[in-house]
Amino acid sequence: MGKVLMKGNEVIAEAAVHAGCKYFFGYPITPQSELVAYMARRLPEVGGLFLQAESEIAAINMVYGAASAGVRVMTSSSSPGFSLKQEGISYLIGSELPAVVVNIARGGPGLGNIQPAQSDYFQVTKGGGHGDYNIPVLAPASLQEIVDLTLEAFDIADKYRTPVILLGDGMLGQMMEPVEFGERSVVREYEKNWATTGSRGDGGPKTISSLDLDAVTLERRNWNLQRKFALMKENEVRYETFMIEDADYIMVAFGTVARITMNAVNRAREAGVKVGLIRPISLWPFPERPFIETRDQVKAYISIEMSAGQMVEDVRLAVNGHAPVDFFGRTGGVVPTQDEIFEKIVTVAGGVSV
Repeated sequence: MGKVLMKGNEVIAEAAVHAGCKYFFGYPITPQSELVAYMARRLPEVGGLFLQAESEIAAINMVYGAASAGVRVMTSSSSPGFSLKQEGISYLIGSELPAVVVNIARGGPGLGNIQPAQSDYFQVTKGGGHGDYNIPVLAPASLQEIVDLTLEAFDIADKYRTPVILLGDGMLGQMMEPVEFGERSVVREYEKNWATTGSRGDGGPKTISSLDLDAVTLERRNWNLQRKFALMKENEVRYETFMIEDADYIMVAFGTVARITMNAVNRAREAGVKVGLIRPISLWPFPERPFIETRDQVKAYISIEMSAGQMVEDVRLAVNGHAPVDFFGRTGGVVPTQDEIFEKIVTVAGGVSV
């Protein structure tokens, strides 16, 4: 298959099919409804099952059931609907069940609007549900990267027996770009001898549950989860850097905002300001290494976000007081412009002519 022009939401769905996902449970909410509609048409073509649930809560619990059987399964939503899935996500974590959960974020809080935003960062990276847990979060910046990260999301989910969040925004979900899927000749297989697949002579009946009434036993389970999270932090960090080797100032941005920020960085370089960019791809685990490697040479970092300031807290933790960390954000669905970001660079750099 060569390159095809597709909308972002549909790219996620098709990439999931290429990853071997044959089960989808969801509920339409803008700006991700095209993903649900695409799965409704596409999954029957590959012998899969699509079911529109009566609510987001029902959908995430259907995911729990399918994941228990060991199949590759996905659900998707947008910010208010994603909030409703939080209890189910915590149950998936507690039961160690693999699944992919997509959030095409929109403006908030409350019902908000259908414009793009990144203000779900805290919810996806700090654990939106109850209990001690972390969850891998992947944030693509282009539709081609959506293809790659969707495939990776399913592999990470199976490798660690964990849900994985794919985080986009209304702009990424609605834009159209040419993409190439390639062909996975074989979907990566992971042993699932824990799955509740019925009596097949594989050791008898199995039980999957997150309920543990004994405090000591539950604590032991929690520490086992923490060891798994530590392995993820060691092995699943993803990021991209741009011209940071000689940078006096480093911008930090993820997703679609990183693309706008890249243009501002190039413009600032042309104006004589040594600026670079760190783009986190995994929002959790957060990429601390590029900050540790640059924080003693850099005059300041600037976190650029479509929020009132959320990722900036992780940037400050990674920099650990070695350099100032500034912030520029737009919220409520307003997208920062290249001019605004460039002017912020000029202000922080002090005195460069715009």
